[in-house]
Amino acid sequence: MEKINLKRLADELHLSTSTVSRALQDSYQIGADTKQRVLALAQKLNYVPNPHASSLGSRKSNTIAVVIPEVFDSYFAQAVNGIETVAQAHGYHILIYLTHESEQQERAILRAFQGGRVDGVLMSVSAETTSTEHIAALQAQGVPVAFFDRAADGIETARVTTNDLESSCLATRHLVECGCSHIALLSIARQLSIERQRIRGYQNALAESGQLFREDYVVECTHDPEENYLAIRQLLEAHPEIDGLLVTVELLTVSAYQACHDLGRRIPADVKVVSFSNSRSAAILNPALTTIRQPAFETGKAIATLLLKALKNRHKNLGTDSVVLPSTLIVRASTATDIK
Repeated sequence: MEKINLKRLADELHLSTSTVSRALQDSYQIGADTKQRVLALAQKLNYVPNPHASSLGSRKSNTIAVVIPEVFDSYFAQAVNGIETVAQAHGYHILIYLTHESEQQERAILRAFQGGRVDGVLMSVSAETTSTEHIAALQAQGVPVAFFDRAADGIETARVTTNDLESSCLATRHLVECGCSHIALLSIARQLSIERQRIRGYQNALAESGQLFREDYVVECTHDPEENYLAIRQLLEAHPEIDGLLVTVELLTVSAYQACHDLGRRIPADVKVVSFSNSRSAAILNPALTTIRQPAFETGKAIATLLLKALKNRHKNLGTDSVVLPSTLIVRASTATDIK
């Protein structure tokens, strides 16, 4: 069966394809008689418009790209849910791209957007990202980019983050108040802005309590669970005095629990643990994990709202609006003091 396209309609009506296209879009530039002729033939031939081609013509795809490190991370899953909620309400759909913490993959993804495939990009940079030329290049092509959670230094645009410094300070204070005097920190990718903020909060809280910051108490982990387990175990073996762990990324929590278990270090009797985590499993770990819960869903909604507002007003530059949302300390059994 022959596919009916704009050119076929235009040829039969002896009109240009642009005139036929405008008539089908009910453009004020096309007369009523011409519109009627075009619509009648389109109906007769069962013409079905190509929405992708139409979008390319208007340079509008009604699509938002969401670029994140991983999808299994509960924080990003909840943030994407928030983004999609707002996008759907405004007639947009989202495409999710995973960098797997690779700057090279991130560059390849953003390069593909320079052809106008998406109307805007919401992203959280990878752990490896140290350069921002690929992000700036996309902005230069007129594609608006905004950050959530992990922002790239040196790029002027809107961003929605959480109060990482204050939250880390709060978590460390909680460990101090629970009697911890040798608190270690487990981190990933210290070059990330959020990790730097969390380390600063940890340092500030230690200083407030009169405890010294020790570089050998800070372990920079990877995304390999086995490597993380070994690194945390080595930390605890080298420093048996450690009685508190602040975990800045939830994927390190299981490795920390396993290392403590295998070394006979009881949680919370011997080591108390607080982690940044939005995972529902935090409440069912044994013992249940005390967490800093970030407003991931709300973050997704907020950043999508900023982008869609700019798109509605046809602004390619989102400005430098910075929204900081508060996180919450949820105390559970991993920092209990009334141990029997």
